[in-house]
Amino acid sequence: MKESRPKAVFAANLRRVRMATGLSQEALADRAGLHRTYISSIERAQRNVSLENIFLLAGALGIEPSDLLKPVKDKDTG
Repeated sequence: MKESRPKAVFAANLRRVRMATGLSQEALADRAGLHRTYISSIERAQRNVSLENIFLLAGALGIEPSDLLKPVKDKDTG
């Protein structure tokens, strides 16, 4: 099922990219200048992330901010 709630989409994308890059939440937090518990709460879709922090996180991951906002399609639905 494709997730459509904005916080859940962002959370899933952040976790997926962070894990693909081999970063811990703490390492990502250090790179972005944020706190590890803040990263954790984002990944649990408990935070409404500010535009500034979206850019900080994307920069720390080496991706475009828009990459964190795109709903991921199911493999079955294309």
